[in-house]
Amino acid sequence: MNVLQTAVSGVLIVEPKLFGDSRGFFTEIYHADRYGTAGIPARFVQDNLSRSARDVLRGLHIQNPRPQGKLVTVLQGAVLDVAVDVRVGSPTFGRHVTVELSDENRRQLWIPRGLAHGFVVRSETADFFYKCDEFYSPKDELVLRWDDLDLGIDWGCSEPRVSQRDREGRSLRKLEALLPRLGKV
Repeated sequence: MNVLQTAVSGVLIVEPKLFGDSRGFFTEIYHADRYGTAGIPARFVQDNLSRSARDVLRGLHIQNPRPQGKLVTVLQGAVLDVAVDVRVGSPTFGRHVTVELSDENRRQLWIPRGLAHGFVVRSETADFFYKCDEFYSPKDELVLRWDDLDLGIDWGCSEPRVSQRDREGRSLRKLEALLPRLGKV
């Protein structure tokens, strides 16, 4: 596998090796030893799968005080995936990483604890798979506004379909007091 560093500390793009022939292909989606060596923890406690239609935007979500690290990929379709550093005190606080994940490129994105996460669907539908290193905790979930001008995220979608909860997300400035501190994540 190939692991690429990004502009935000700890966020990694993983390109698994694909073995294919006329019959199809095979790839490892996760291998504890190899991923651990690459900086991705070996203990995941929850897997999630969502299906969304074109232009559905989910996010930007974070849990605190029980943050989640997530290893995400697309099983079918294509999304623009976004991770925002919301670790107060981080040198990259407020910066984001975007990467296209698709069933063609088979890329994965590791989003460490303390980052907000979201995606927008670029294909007709997308099946999005998450491996999480902490259990989902609704009482700890915070929603960062997907269209916060201070973040400057280009979602590549003029009219995304957003849930009521995500529409009511708060700006980074308004959430800052509730966010994790670097070193305490």
